[in-house]
Amino acid sequence: MKVLYFPDTDTALIQLSDGKVYETKEVNENLYLDLDENGNVVSMTIEHAKELASISEISFLQVEEKPA
Repeated sequence: MKVLYFPDTDTALIQLSDGKVYETKEVNENLYLDLDENGNVVSMTIEHAKELASISEISFLQVEEKPA
């Protein structure tokens, strides 16, 4: 996964895979999903990312599985 941030447009692009984009669906005026030909999400675009997605506070936390 890659997160790209473009400060000149305040846009974040979150790439989930290297798949080929077949279709882009607008969720709302600030969120777009790029789908492959099977309907799987390839990437997500967030407009106004600082305000809507707190892009300046990105963190990654891997949660360990609880023992059975």
